[in-house]
Amino acid sequence: MELTWNLVFIVLLSFSCWGLDWEPDRNFISAAGPLTNDLLHNLSSPLGNQGSNFVAGDKDIYICRQPLPAFLPEYFSSIRASQITHYKVFLPWAQLLPAGSSKKPDKNIVQCYRRLLEAVRTAQLQPLVILHHQTLPASTIQESEVFADLFADYAAFAFHSFGDLVEIWFTFSDLEEVITELPHQESRSSHLQILTDAHRKAYEIYHKKYASQGGKLSVVLGAEAISELLLEPSTSSLAKGAVDFLSLDLYYECQRETSLLQKLSKLQNIEPKVKVFIFNLKLQDCLSTRKNTAGLLFSLFEAINKDQVLTIGCDISLFLSCSSSSKESRSCSLTDSLTLPAAWQQDRGTTVSPSPPSSAYQRVWETFANQSRAERDAFLQDVFPEGFLWGVSTGAFKVEGGWAEDGRGASIWDRFGPRKATKGQATPEVASDSYHKVDSDVALLRGLRAQVYKFSISWSRIFPTGHGCSPSPQGVAYYNKLIDSLLGSHIEPMATLFHWDLPQALQDHGGWQNESVVDAFLDYAAFCFSTFGDRVKLWVTFHEPWVMSYAGYGTGQHAPGISDPGVASFKVAHFVLKAHARAWHHYNSHHRPQQQGHVGIVLNSDWAEPLSPERLEDLRASERFLHFMLGWFAHPIFVDGDYPAALRAQIQQINKQCPSPVAQLPEFTEAEKQLLKGSADFLGLSHYTSRLISKSQKDTCIPSYDTIGGFSQHVDPAWPQTSSPWIRVVPWGIRRLLQFVSLEYTRGKVPIYLAGNGMPIGESENLLDDSLRVDYFNQYINEVLKAVKEDSVDVRSYIARSLIDGFEGPAGYSQKFGLHHVNFNSSSKPRTPRKSAYFFTSIIEKNGFLMKVVKRLPPPSTAKFQGPPKIRAFTFPSEVPSKAKVIWEKFSNEPKFERDFFYHGTFRDDFLWGVSSSAYQIEGAWDADGKGPSIWDNFTHTPGNNVKGNATGDIACDSYNQLEADLNMLRALKVKAYHFSISWSRIFPIGRNSSINRYGIDYYNRLIDGLVASNISPMVTLFHWDLPQALQDFGGWENPSLIELFNSYADFCFKAFGDRVKFWMTFNEPTYQAWLGYGSGDFPPNVKDPGQAPYRIVHALIKAHARVYHTYDEKYRQEQKGVISLSLSAYWAEPKSPEVPRDVEAADRMLQFSLGWFAHPIFRNGDYPDAMKWKVGNRSELQHLATSRLPSFTEEEKRYIRATADVFCLSTYSSRIVQHTTPRLNPPSYADDQEMIAEEDPSWPSTAMNRAAPWGLRRLLNWIKEEYGDIPIYITENGVGLTNPKEEDTDRIFYHKTYINEALKAYRLDGVDLRGYAAWSLMDNFEWLDGYTVKFGLYHVDFNNVNRPRTARASARFYTEVIANNGMPLPREDEFLYGRFPEGFIWSAASAAYQIEGAWRADGKGLSIWDTFSHTPLRVANNDNGDVACNSYHKIAEDVVTLQNLGVSHYRFSISWPRVLPDGTTKYINEVGLNYYVRLIDALLAANIKPQVTIYHWDLPQALQDVGGWENETIVQRFKEYADVLFQRLGDKVKFWITLNEPFVIANQGYGYGTAAPGISFRPGTAPYIAGHNLIKAHAEAWHLYNDVYRTSQGGTISITISSDWAEPRDPSNQEDVEAARRYVQFMGGWFAHPIFKNGDYNEVMKTRIRDRSLAAGLSKSRLPEFTESEKRRINGTYDFFGFNHYTTVLAYNLDYDSWISSFDADRGVASITDRSWPDSGSFWLKMTPFGFRRILNWLKEEYNNPSIYVTENGVSQRGETDLNDTARIYYLRSYINEALKAVQEDKVDLRGYTVWSVMDNFEWATGFAERFGLHFVNYSDPALPRIPKASAKFYASITRCNGFPDPTAGPHPCLQPEDAGPTISPVREEQVQFLGLPLGTTEAQTALYILFSLVLLGICAVALLSYKYCKHSKQGKTQPGQQELSPISSF
Repeated sequence: MELTWNLVFIVLLSFSCWGLDWEPDRNFISAAGPLTNDLLHNLSSPLGNQGSNFVAGDKDIYICRQPLPAFLPEYFSSIRASQITHYKVFLPWAQLLPAGSSKKPDKNIVQCYRRLLEAVRTAQLQPLVILHHQTLPASTIQESEVFADLFADYAAFAFHSFGDLVEIWFTFSDLEEVITELPHQESRSSHLQILTDAHRKAYEIYHKKYASQGGKLSVVLGAEAISELLLEPSTSSLAKGAVDFLSLDLYYECQRETSLLQKLSKLQNIEPKVKVFIFNLKLQDCLSTRKNTAGLLFSLFEAINKDQVLTIGCDISLFLSCSSSSKESRSCSLTDSLTLPAAWQQDRGTTVSPSPPSSAYQRVWETFANQSRAERDAFLQDVFPEGFLWGVSTGAFKVEGGWAEDGRGASIWDRFGPRKATKGQATPEVASDSYHKVDSDVALLRGLRAQVYKFSISWSRIFPTGHGCSPSPQGVAYYNKLIDSLLGSHIEPMATLFHWDLPQALQDHGGWQNESVVDAFLDYAAFCFSTFGDRVKLWVTFHEPWVMSYAGYGTGQHAPGISDPGVASFKVAHFVLKAHARAWHHYNSHHRPQQQGHVGIVLNSDWAEPLSPERLEDLRASERFLHFMLGWFAHPIFVDGDYPAALRAQIQQINKQCPSPVAQLPEFTEAEKQLLKGSADFLGLSHYTSRLISKSQKDTCIPSYDTIGGFSQHVDPAWPQTSSPWIRVVPWGIRRLLQFVSLEYTRGKVPIYLAGNGMPIGESENLLDDSLRVDYFNQYINEVLKAVKEDSVDVRSYIARSLIDGFEGPAGYSQKFGLHHVNFNSSSKPRTPRKSAYFFTSIIEKNGFLMKVVKRLPPPSTAKFQGPPKIRAFTFPSEVPSKAKVIWEKFSNEPKFERDFFYHGTFRDDFLWGVSSSAYQIEGAWDADGKGPSIWDNFTHTPGNNVKGNATGDIACDSYNQLEADLNMLRALKVKAYHFSISWSRIFPIGRNSSINRYGIDYYNRLIDGLVASNISPMVTLFHWDLPQALQDFGGWENPSLIELFNSYADFCFKAFGDRVKFWMTFNEPTYQAWLGYGSGDFPPNVKDPGQAPYRIVHALIKAHARVYHTYDEKYRQEQKGVISLSLSAYWAEPKSPEVPRDVEAADRMLQFSLGWFAHPIFRNGDYPDAMKWKVGNRSELQHLATSRLPSFTEEEKRYIRATADVFCLSTYSSRIVQHTTPRLNPPSYADDQEMIAEEDPSWPSTAMNRAAPWGLRRLLNWIKEEYGDIPIYITENGVGLTNPKEEDTDRIFYHKTYINEALKAYRLDGVDLRGYAAWSLMDNFEWLDGYTVKFGLYHVDFNNVNRPRTARASARFYTEVIANNGMPLPREDEFLYGRFPEGFIWSAASAAYQIEGAWRADGKGLSIWDTFSHTPLRVANNDNGDVACNSYHKIAEDVVTLQNLGVSHYRFSISWPRVLPDGTTKYINEVGLNYYVRLIDALLAANIKPQVTIYHWDLPQALQDVGGWENETIVQRFKEYADVLFQRLGDKVKFWITLNEPFVIANQGYGYGTAAPGISFRPGTAPYIAGHNLIKAHAEAWHLYNDVYRTSQGGTISITISSDWAEPRDPSNQEDVEAARRYVQFMGGWFAHPIFKNGDYNEVMKTRIRDRSLAAGLSKSRLPEFTESEKRRINGTYDFFGFNHYTTVLAYNLDYDSWISSFDADRGVASITDRSWPDSGSFWLKMTPFGFRRILNWLKEEYNNPSIYVTENGVSQRGETDLNDTARIYYLRSYINEALKAVQEDKVDLRGYTVWSVMDNFEWATGFAERFGLHFVNYSDPALPRIPKASAKFYASITRCNGFPDPTAGPHPCLQPEDAGPTISPVREEQVQFLGLPLGTTEAQTALYILFSLVLLGICAVALLSYKYCKHSKQGKTQPGQQELSPISSF
């Protein structure tokens, strides 16, 4: 044996030439394995006493077969918990390749071993894979001469199949065993040579093709083989040269005197040092020493821990004990209760003793007690282990808000906040509003690069009552959205079940003092596991239960505010522990097998140092402090199932000292102890600070936490303070605490997750520059690193508190823990990253504290750009106007509805979403680090430059110094590309490559590297207007030498950055540079030469671009594989009169002068467009110039310029209306050369700089396609400037929404090859001459703050959503639903008396308020009135025909009160008027159409208005009497009554705004409410009258029709907007519905707000009248159905009015807008929003207990309607009715009927006849007022016939066969006909035709001498046109 060791040493001495590169920081390899059949047998045994120590033997290696044993994951986890890092896996060559060839593998076996390796990796073990152990394939034995090649083939197969899972390989584990299998006829030496060749070939293959970073390969050698291998040069490669480290089999003879320690020491003393892995450690003659396994282990690791360790790992299978304690539990652990950390934690210079110190605390204390300050605070430059998790945390009640949203139940904090004096009376009602801000918060996490997010679930949001009988679907949906969003951003959710916010309903029954809460918690936990556990793999049962027990039930400082430290605290903790254990066991039994997650608990603890270290009692008090704080919960769970002995003894002692018990510590039963012990997969630890502890000096029996514990707490005044009185900065405490936890609780078996660490800043501190917190994190994280690297504590994560500021309990919002600042004063609760956020990101990126960022797997990938091999340019010039004029022919006459219609769809899968910026606008640092001045630096520093506010770009957004901030935003946005420019003068300060600025290069390298690491593709512009001033000083772009200088600059950039930049643009918007810089002179260099210089400059720019393109193409493209182009700018040009050719030509010319100026040479034929050449040339000649002002290219230059772009890059913002003009000739000007006038349409939405015309983008993209061919297009700039700096930028959302949608249409509908879209801009910046007054940013930048903080706007969230969806796909809920309404569903059409009847003074009718109103000047548009209207009073038969056209079963009409009762009273009944309704009803019934009668539709008798109208309470009785007449006279035929139509409009518009009759507007704060009050009472009286007197005999139904829009919050993530939307609907629909359908009284929102505002204005009571109790009872329930009118939806937001303003709007406090993407109608207030219909129907169902609903009005208007093909109305009806169908079928809304508004066009109140709602066109210019069906009439008829929408996949349905609904001919042709070129009315045309016919007959007689045939032919020639003229007349 001694000889063997000597040979080993000789081998080790021979390794002086080894080139080992094993990483010095790689963890020590502690190896176990492999799986053997015996081991698996033992593990699968259900008997608990069958433990087995095992040594990895040579026989019985487990051969993988599927399925893998179910207990393997648990076994591997226990191996990992024993500090084993690697596990051996032996591959069976013969089974993997049974035929001996890699072409015929056994795929099942391959798959099995992949799963086995994945299981090893999942347990955080690294596989050690041995290619061959025993049993060669038969083919190899027979063909030993090719063995090496066969083995190499097999090895390559294995590397390929498993290499992604394996980093360390061994070719052979036992050479002698393999030799015995080879043919015996050959010698041993030849066999050894064969194996050497096989190993060498495998080694070469691996390192050539498969070696990953850090991948290694070796072969296992027996010590006895070393000498033989060295002596033979042919085989020496097995020991050197062809191995990456030495792997040995070591034998230890226990009976020999030489100890293992001495033997290993000999290895380590050899020079030069070598790296040795002990593959097998085998014992000989050691049976009698098994009891000394601990000694062996300590000896082994003492040797390993010597200085300059060369032993890189060891097999320690010898020391493992594996057992199967039950069917559920199979595990392995180190023998003798040893753990590796315990062994590794010994001082290297001391002798290891197997007996541990007296306690974990004392061991930790002794370890660090004698540290000097320098040693203690020494900073460790190192990284955390791979796989370490970085994250941030929040707690539900601290950040969510939404305290009463969507059915959430109250928590104890909701009750506690208002009751207790929190700072500033703060409550968690809104908090950080995270309930509405999932997208915003996840964006922050992406920006941080967080890998895990610890959040808590609000128990009462899931179970409002605390019990699972009725879980809240909205609450579940919220957490589902959060979890899915996290996973979608590759962030691991860590869900906490309980973070202090117990449901108040459970607290009302005792809360955590009632043991029943344990069962309730288990139900809640089980629901969460089953609902979210498929995605959540890290669960925390309780967060910091000590805080709840101590502060919630001990001191009472926290909710629920109970102060009982001696009893309640301990009782609560007792039940919490039991609840935790039961939840863990439930997960373990029911969910772990499927979900494979981990469940732990998070415990908080300070570190405790003795106040006087020399005093033993202080040392003991410190240890007791930890047992009371941490051990109270940790000891039962992680040690023995019971409370710490120190805690129990202390309580027992103090109770003995006092006359009565001070504290009552409950006891666990033995069963409970067993349940508790081991009930956690990890220990989560929160730590913030440390304490100095002394033994309590006071002997008191007054219970308190400290007195019970027998200690006093102190702080060292030298410890730095924070804004929190309980947190001092003591970084070294966390290291000591972690080591204590490892020794006392986890013991190397359970990982530690550091789940809470941070410090707050106060309100008085700098809220964004939190440098103190940066220092805190820096020091604390470094101490954690020391614990991991130097103390071997198994810490798996660091989670910072907190992601954002939140509600901090008693401190309210004054303590700010967030890495992101939340502005609680803003309703949108914007989040702004602090300095600490960027610092934390840097730590995450480096995985610690190395100077260089640690590269993470998987490697980042950015977009691949593929331009055409050579651009497909036209070789011929564009025509004048170009063929692209077809775009105007195609689009210019589109109806507005079709033009603006929103299209749903997605872009191509690889669509490139990005954002843009430019160097001068954002970088700042104008003269920093050697940057040279640019022309913009010079310009902005020159007085009189016209830049608003004398602004400069000196600092701008300070991006040069805020790289992390910019990258944070880009990651948060989820963009795939970032378009930025390089500052020429930052790279070359004087513009030339002789002056290279390395600092500038470093900045762009860091930017590009950061982008690529974040999977964001850089899109780089070389020149964005900021020319180096040094170059301008000698002429700038007018100097020809600049072309080569620009090429030199570009060449440098390609070389420096092109390995990572794959998308280049030479110039950005060069048109502006040429015109504004050299034409108008507004921009630097301020040359004012409009007629000449722009053309010269562009000429140079084009040549410079071509030069750079060819440089890239010839020098870099093949290697770098990028694309290069330039970004061109243009407005879309729309001809003012598309039918006028010269306007079309002018529009085309404008595009050629802007876009074509550059694009035509580059993308077509190398020359300028003819439109430019002709115009400039002709005008130059007219100006008497010798040559054209437009330079010309030589033929050679044309060829050089042509096709010098790989893609088309477009920058566009708006459109122009263009008209031809003839401008002045002199002075010459580029602008005048275009001979056109461009303007904007004032109806387009305004912005700070241009009006928005999104449809222009689609047309422009199509024009480019037509003009330049089907080339890939990237939109590189598109955005909108606003002057409003706020984070709420809805207008910007509308802009991007509509513009991107037009781009989507161009891509999807028109076939434009659009590849990308970049929004301008990433953030607010220096906007050229506008300085900082115009804001383009998706992120707001505060330029008044030196830190330039960036805050996401609402548009950033919207844009991220677009990116995530890759466009605008149709939401599932908006998909069309085919189906039918229930049998008996009522289809109806509606009208109203005043709107259609006319006959305003006929047959004794009295005056109505609308008669008066419409005859009052300036009240009705166009001075229209209802005197005649549709004359329905005289057209009963025609009206019935229109209804029959529609196929309706019902007709809703109203009765004119003054037609029946002329003075409004029953003194006189106008029988003639009443008879009209009798005749109408009879006609309807005869046509099988049932009447639905509205008693009052706004036309009050003027006589009643003269005595106050609806403000006079006597009207209630008048209305009842009027209704009585109708019931009495018509009730036998009418079975469907509506008392009032839209009382909201009557009250608010009639008595508030005054825009409807009676036009009262001078009491807007009282009159509407008084009128509304009387309307409700009048309705109730009419209902009771019918119910009491007529219902029994007549058998009808009666109710009211209430109108309401639906309201969506303008910003759904803003609680204020959410509440405003809710308030909008309550004030509109709820005003009248709540008293009638709910409780007889107004809703609380109205009552509260109106009362509060009334009192604030100095009134003594509310302006809203009150109902008496008897009135409430009489009003409540006065309905048989809910009549409902609905048309549209609004976007609502909060608007606070001054208290002195008294009006309905001020009381409601809501403003509203509409989404620009919603289709318009003929009414300003009506946008087509079908989704809102379904939502408000559901709101009615939920709010009013699912009443029977009849939609009594729904329809849409059009203005200027002359085409009977009313596609917009068809769209409206189809989509709205379909939403109603969804409400019925999917939402179970009890909808009984639908009524379209309106039967025919009519008098539309204050807008007169301008707005047409009818399904029939009424020709008001024809005295006959014909009703002509529109296309919508036929469409609606098909719906009524089909009772819905039959599924077309079922084949044609009979109901879809159209019945003849009458002609649908254009009303324009009906009104006029052409006769001999003259427009005549129909009657005049008939007369003229008869005269012409007579003249023809006379002519025939006069020419009787002519032949008969000739005469006959003449007659036909004259009459035929007349017949054609007659056709439209006859058709009517």
